[in-house]
Amino acid sequence: MIRELDEQQSYDLLSTTTIGRIGFVHDGRVLIHPVNFAVSGHDLLLRTSPDGLLADLTEEPADVSFQVDYHDPLGNTAWSVLLHGSLSRAPEDDVADVAARVHPWAGEDRSLPLVLHIESISGRTVRRESERGKI
Repeated sequence: MIRELDEQQSYDLLSTTTIGRIGFVHDGRVLIHPVNFAVSGHDLLLRTSPDGLLADLTEEPADVSFQVDYHDPLGNTAWSVLLHGSLSRAPEDDVADVAARVHPWAGEDRSLPLVLHIESISGRTVRRESERGKI
């Protein structure tokens, strides 16, 4: 059974994890990169390499998509949250907050703070009948 989530339920699930996937267009192709993030109100905070694709993308604000999923095979449940928004470099006043809240797993120099301003968010949950309950 698939159930649509309201906006608040989607935000609540988004805040339960720190890894998602950001999708964007680069050189005419859709690219999807895993990133660490933190939720801050109706924004996502990220950090990236100053010389990477996301740094290049954010020289001007860019339209992006972002998705987070979770699957519990033992509980036969899953959820997905999808959002769209504008990705830009964090304002100078927010740099320290982003650095303190986002801890990239990728290592290396991830010192460029970014903010994804969420313009739309939606989510779905899925619950599957247990195979044990079927004959």
